[in-house]
Amino acid sequence: MCKIDIKNGDTRIDPCMRELIKFLNNHRIKTKMCCCGHNVYPMSIIIQHPKFKNLSVEIFSGCFFKDKKKVL
Repeated sequence: MCKIDIKNGDTRIDPCMRELIKFLNNHRIKTKMCCCGHNVYPMSIIIQHPKFKNLSVEIFSGCFFKDKKKVL
C-alpha cells in the first residue's frame, strides 16, 4: 500500500503516482488533485478541462465538476 510522505515539500502527491502526474503535467494536462486510493478506493485524477477553464474532470470516471471561485 502506498503511504503519503508529508515531508515532500508543498506537494501532496502519492509516491506511486508521481511519475504519472509528472507525465500529464509535462504534456500540458493540468492536474488539480489525485489519489491512488490506497488499496481502498479506485485511483482518481482530477484535471482542468482543456476547453472550459471553469470545469474539472475526473479522468477515469468522466465526472465533471464546476470550479468554485474563492470568496475573500
